[in-house]
Amino acid sequence: HILCLLLFHLNKVSAKVPAIIVFGDSSVDAGNNNFIPTVARSNFQPYGRDFQGGKATGRFSNGRIPTDFIAESFGIKESVPAYLDPKYNISDFATGVSFASAATGYDNATSDVLSVIPLWKQLEYYKDYQKNLSSYLGEAKAKETISESVHLMSMGTNDFLENYYTMPGRASQYTPQQYQTFLAGIAENFIRNLYALGARKISLGGLPPMGCLPLERTTNFMGQNGCVANFNNIALEFNDKLKN
Repeated sequence: HILCLLLFHLNKVSAKVPAIIVFGDSSVDAGNNNFIPTVARSNFQPYGRDFQGGKATGRFSNGRIPTDFIAESFGIKESVPAYLDPKYNISDFATGVSFASAATGYDNATSDVLSVIPLWKQLEYYKDYQKNLSSYLGEAKAKETISESVHLMSMGTNDFLENYYTMPGRASQYTPQQYQTFLAGIAENFIRNLYALGARKISLGGLPPMGCLPLERTTNFMGQNGCVANFNNIALEFNDKLKN
């Protein structure tokens, strides 16, 4: 996974960045789903048992998530806050913010499955954030901060596992390969939008071997609870499309 590779190499990076700005799904959701009407939440035990204070934050983890470690490795902060969390304000978000929403994806239809924040809405939050940042830092400093900040994107698994291979809509419209191309086009347009808004450092995370996720293995009765090879192959194919 590209996020993991980025984290692995950060110890060799001497240059500092002013902020980490995050878009995506549960792999990088810092708790935004706590503040929207959805069942896709993790604000209960055992989530968060190893986080500061031992409380569930809405992160789908026992503690911190990759973007928290990335922010710490850059010497910015120990954790990246969720944009919708009222405990935080622009002074906190100026050095890092997550717009991510668990169970979302590139495809708007994916976010509809569990009524979470679609990618287009995350972009709208980002635009609002930029306005607030300009008021807080001044326009020139805000633009500099945006251009020097690392923008991280991590999503796509839900598009396949919770949408394409679960719901009837997209599978009746596209072959798996066509759907990959459809999603890659959305990713490209999103990056172009970020660039137009001033972002210059953008990291696009690929899909993990999603056929080996615990849920997929648990429900793979015919395969003796092993990894689902087809899903892993889809992930590899999609990652190749993202590279191109």
